[in-house]
Amino acid sequence: MQVLRCSPRKEILSLNVSLGRGGEACVYAVPSDNNLVAKIYHKPTTAHADKLQAMLANPPENPTASLGHISIAWPEDLLRAADGKNIILGFLMPRIQGMRPIIDFYNPRTRRQHCPLFNYQYLLRTARNLAAAIAALHASGYCIGDVNESNILVSDTALVTLIDTDSFQVLDPSSNVVYRCPVGKPEFTPPELQNKTFAQHDREISHDLFGLAVLVFQLLMEGTHPFSGIFQGAIEPPPYEARIASGHFTYSQKRYVPYLPTPIAPPWEILHPSLQELFVRCFEDGHNNPQLRPSAQAWLSAIAEAEDSLITCTTNPQHRYNNHIRSCPWCERTVRLGGRDPFPSHRAIEAREHLQPRIKRKKHYTQTPHFPQRTMSPHSANYWQPVITPSGASYKRSKKSKLYPIICCLLGFGLLGYADVMIKFTQPLVTQNAYTQQTLKSRQTNNKLSFADYYQQGYTAYKDRDYEKAIASFTGAIEQEPTHARAIVNRGNARYNMKDYEGAVADYSQALTINPNQTKALVNRGNARYMLAEYSNDPDLEYNLAIADYNRAIGLDSNEIEAYIRRGIVRTQMAKYSGESQQAYKRAIADFTHVIKLNVSKAEAYFQRGVVYYQIAQYSSNYEQEYHQAIADFNQALAISPKLAKVYLKRGMVRYELAQYGGNESNKNQAKAVEDIQASAKIFLEQDDMDNYQQALSNMCVVIENKCDPLFQSSSNLQKTN
Repeated sequence: MQVLRCSPRKEILSLNVSLGRGGEACVYAVPSDNNLVAKIYHKPTTAHADKLQAMLANPPENPTASLGHISIAWPEDLLRAADGKNIILGFLMPRIQGMRPIIDFYNPRTRRQHCPLFNYQYLLRTARNLAAAIAALHASGYCIGDVNESNILVSDTALVTLIDTDSFQVLDPSSNVVYRCPVGKPEFTPPELQNKTFAQHDREISHDLFGLAVLVFQLLMEGTHPFSGIFQGAIEPPPYEARIASGHFTYSQKRYVPYLPTPIAPPWEILHPSLQELFVRCFEDGHNNPQLRPSAQAWLSAIAEAEDSLITCTTNPQHRYNNHIRSCPWCERTVRLGGRDPFPSHRAIEAREHLQPRIKRKKHYTQTPHFPQRTMSPHSANYWQPVITPSGASYKRSKKSKLYPIICCLLGFGLLGYADVMIKFTQPLVTQNAYTQQTLKSRQTNNKLSFADYYQQGYTAYKDRDYEKAIASFTGAIEQEPTHARAIVNRGNARYNMKDYEGAVADYSQALTINPNQTKALVNRGNARYMLAEYSNDPDLEYNLAIADYNRAIGLDSNEIEAYIRRGIVRTQMAKYSGESQQAYKRAIADFTHVIKLNVSKAEAYFQRGVVYYQIAQYSSNYEQEYHQAIADFNQALAISPKLAKVYLKRGMVRYELAQYGGNESNKNQAKAVEDIQASAKIFLEQDDMDNYQQALSNMCVVIENKCDPLFQSSSNLQKTN
């Protein structure tokens, strides 16, 4: 594709290397400038052009300009059609290098993997830099609108960059036209906008401030959402959007809310008093009066105060905490987590102890690799990740490569001191989205690698769950062999795991144009479309497209088990909102039953069929029979695979519900429910799956009538029983 760049001089750009593709646009490398990328809209409109021109006419201040860092990836130039029609097709923007999504830093697991020396001071600095970037935007009259974790990148030195800026809400002062932000994520959306159509509402600064407070809370509370907690009411806890709409801030200081903090969350008291005050102002006072929410500048000042009051633990210098606390909370948390230190020492990192399993298993068993997952609705137990099975033997991995993350983090640790000095003397304002990985610069080497080398690098990176590197390596392989369908599929798998579902669909589709008979590409594309349904204004469209992919895969291979399972899961989800739910449930059961006929040892099929029977029981007059059918399927799944924690959890809740109906078996069902949920919690903890571990604890508190204190007081108790 050829486009015209008009400034600083007219230049024809040939855009041939695609870095990623989303639903609205495609991102390309710029051959004449390695520091830029081009974003070209699939269907450019006059609104796109007018919005971009308004943005270019009024760019926000860059609070880290003195450090040579870009805090806001703002459009830099327009790109027009090269055929003389002068149509604006897209724009140029900075190419961001060496940064990761913010969730990789506030999620303890990924932080340990990618940058274990990123301690609490770094987290405070990240929050401070984020507040400074948002303050700069607000000062220029912009609203982000869709504040969430996927459009914020962070460096190893805690610098922050906001990306996907063309989706921000923009006011054109010359015409007084507002170009709205049509999207948003419920977990970061303020109560007054919950269940609203975003495209019909002008965003306000107070809306952004709610999302900013959520992100700051997650940064400083080990990824804990301010509205997450153990529900003290019905069995199925409400989703985040319902909690936010009701103002049920888990750490409420002024009124009762039906939630308790989860046992593994850091205590509220760990936060500096000034930050506690701002969180209460935002989530409680600001619930009914959004204008009371603290400004980004207020957050900036409070975070700076908290950072200045940090002291260092005498046991582990990596433990930094505020001086209003008498003893080190991170040492206490390490004990509570069974020895898993959230901020491991230099010695532990050098010995690679920070990457060891929390609990030493006595028995070895095959386990599906666990990948980072976003918070999902109650059907998250059905979440699936594609697995690469590249052709050809893998190469032996160099031991030296394992040292790179540690070396990089040590360098980053040293650079933090430099950043601190520069920030203090240059104004202390220092501050997936489908394009997250598209803006990350591909790692380059001085020597041109062969296709096999790139492919092997991608394979190794994927196994190490470094999906960014896997995408870059597979892209290098594809550039050398553009019609190698398996490499394209594997890149799609990596994009899927980066939650770039649109990019994954594009890769699978590209592979299918090369080889239409790839059943795995069809199944994986169906999976990506299933995930896209959660973000779509028309989820049924995505669900039906997913089913069409599974149908095609089954047409190519009638024994393609994964296609039947996934089609059954989609049908189960659709049944929840269908006017003919019973027929949809029956079709799902037929899919899972067919899998069992093909492979009687497929535990997942028994589990999913049990889930359907359980859901049918919720609306059935013959509920007892449906419950027992569900339990029978769960029993069979556990007989095949005894370490499936999600099966114990679901079976426990079925038994609990049966106990609530009374009868001769009530006490027996109650006792078995407790045993099942305890077993699920233990296994989730062993597997380092803290999200589902919290869910198990939440369910346990319901089953034993909210008496949580004696249970799971620390993971070391579970270790003793192992």
